[in-house]
Amino acid sequence: MAYAGSAAFGDRVRPEVHEEVTLARLEALARFLDSALCVPGTSIRLGADVLLDLLPGVGPLISTGLSLYLVVEARRLGAPGGMTARMLANVGIDLAISAVPVAGWVGDVFYRANLRNVALLRRHLEDAARRAAQEGSIITSWKVVR
Repeated sequence: MAYAGSAAFGDRVRPEVHEEVTLARLEALARFLDSALCVPGTSIRLGADVLLDLLPGVGPLISTGLSLYLVVEARRLGAPGGMTARMLANVGIDLAISAVPVAGWVGDVFYRANLRNVALLRRHLEDAARRAAQEGSIITSWKVVR
């Protein structure tokens, strides 16, 4: 019996299913980092990114590493270079905000780089599928087969 990490499993799963699962995993990670918790009595949402910023030095590095993981996975899903640069800029802005001790905590509540990056990726994949459909190609999820 194969499991998700084995080569045999990857051989049996359609590529579009793998992409959908990957995108769902990235969206879940972005929500965890940026908006997992709601401040009681308010509509303000915060995530692990804000909580990690409470750990001086190492916290922002961990959250930045997780943010960069999102960018790497987006690239594997076919994100173009310009979009990857924009995603990296979002991560850089988030890191710069996080570097400021107290103001960074507040800034992280309102600047949600990971949710922005996943929205960029989703929009790109949907646009690519729509363009391919207009060209008359056969689409398997977001990958185009000619």
